[in-house]
Amino acid sequence: MQKISLDALAREHLERAAASSSGRSATTVHGGHELVLRQTLLALTAGTGLAEHDSPGEATLQVLRGRVRLTSGDDAWEGRDGDLVVIPPARHALDALEDSAVLLTVAKPA
Repeated sequence: MQKISLDALAREHLERAAASSSGRSATTVHGGHELVLRQTLLALTAGTGLAEHDSPGEATLQVLRGRVRLTSGDDAWEGRDGDLVVIPPARHALDALEDSAVLLTVAKPA
């Protein structure tokens, strides 16, 4: 069994994102390309984000800190600390409305 502090990881990667020219930092928390389940912590500084991209499978986004906006087509959802957003199975983008850390959980199709 392994225990990971998401709070400590969020703090560390928000610092890395602030020091990065891209305003982003990420780390795989669990899983990887060889497994069905993958969890990735993403840290984004305010005003940065992930451009529109395809959905890799069933996915959720848990907001650990900050405030983000997920858009897909004409739909948009805002998430704040503690919110869980189900990512639609369609092209989507993510924008940080303030410095934010999120946990992306993806279950790739078998």
